[in-house]
Amino acid sequence: MTATVDRPTETASAAGAIRPTAVRPARRRATLADRGARAVLHPLLTRLRGGRLTVIEADGSVHTYGEPTDLDVTVHLRTPAVWREVVTRASTGLGGSYIDGWWDTDDLTGLVRLSIRNLDVLDRIRTRWDAVTGPVADRVRRLRPESPEKDRRDIEAHYDLGNDFFALFLDPETMAYSCGLWDGVDDLASAQEAKIDRLLDSLELSPGDRLAEIGTGWGGLAERAARRGLRVTTCTISREQHALATERIRAAGLSDLVDVELLDYRDLLAREGEGTFDGVVSVEMIEAVDWRDHPAYFSTCSRLLRPGGRMALQAITVPDDRYERAKTSSDFVKRYVFPGSCLPSVEVIERSFTAHTDMRVARVDAFPQDYARTLRTWNRRLQGNLEQAAALGYDEPLQRLWEFYLCYCEGAYAEEYVSLQQVLATKPGGAD
Repeated sequence: MTATVDRPTETASAAGAIRPTAVRPARRRATLADRGARAVLHPLLTRLRGGRLTVIEADGSVHTYGEPTDLDVTVHLRTPAVWREVVTRASTGLGGSYIDGWWDTDDLTGLVRLSIRNLDVLDRIRTRWDAVTGPVADRVRRLRPESPEKDRRDIEAHYDLGNDFFALFLDPETMAYSCGLWDGVDDLASAQEAKIDRLLDSLELSPGDRLAEIGTGWGGLAERAARRGLRVTTCTISREQHALATERIRAAGLSDLVDVELLDYRDLLAREGEGTFDGVVSVEMIEAVDWRDHPAYFSTCSRLLRPGGRMALQAITVPDDRYERAKTSSDFVKRYVFPGSCLPSVEVIERSFTAHTDMRVARVDAFPQDYARTLRTWNRRLQGNLEQAAALGYDEPLQRLWEFYLCYCEGAYAEEYVSLQQVLATKPGGAD
């Protein structure tokens, strides 16, 4: 039997990007643990609904579960150890073994969707358990103080992977790494511009007004806002994003209207002062905010606004009834892609505005299927640029990691297991 080792977490550069540089070998012989795991999963698979799953084992045997619907997925196993990975580590094991090359499929997104369609029993059990253990566990978890340094390391691990890597699948016009809106448009850049315009329109700002952006990305929103004549202060703690966004604004001739700050959002208030901005926008940045830091995040955004100001928030959300479990549990994304991430729910967002600000939520709009299409488009672009990725030094395990990540997320949005919200909140006072 070939021994397996845990995947090392190594850095590709001083930035701290997570880069898998070693894979576990795929062994052919099943261990007792592998056989036991398959025995656990088999009764569940025989009750599979919502599609058909065909599993071709490493020894060539074929097993078919469910009935074909819109999903008909075939999985080829190269080692029986995949069964143990799925039983013991759930999505982390499924994704980790895919990175290792232990299995392949003809429809990765379809496999994720089929899995989600059969999670309801497990979710109900876990939710009931969290209701019992959550109050005690939360008291322990809240002992962790705010940690800007940890937040910076978590951001570096994802966004500082390299601007050249993200350029392989993001559109070059906006470099927006967030959900585009596809109503009436057919290309990625137009979808991203539609998203930005919808957020900016909701703020009802005029030329000369001041806008604070929490989470710069690569500067696409700041540039588009400045072209409307807005004065923008945008902050990020990603050095890679800061460098590219700064150059982008300079090249566009908008440096007189946009300040790109390498700054934690919690420090923006001290630098700018209370009531400084007419609007605040934050696009898919709250997911990087630990749930224990929600009071600081919402309070800071509110205090930056003048009376009568508005905030536009775009957020990835989980359903309200899954939030308590999701905020502390581990999954593939937290382990391999975005350490420290925490998805809020709509109820948590609304409750946070009420508890930590004087703002009122005026509108909430959901766009889960737009994100499914955005992710599908990103993955298609990335898969078309694998040779270039390899030439840039991004190895096959990393390529498989990102393929699984993009398909994993696409499947979750397609089945509306997670969603995408645009939230508008208003501050009292002002001319109104």
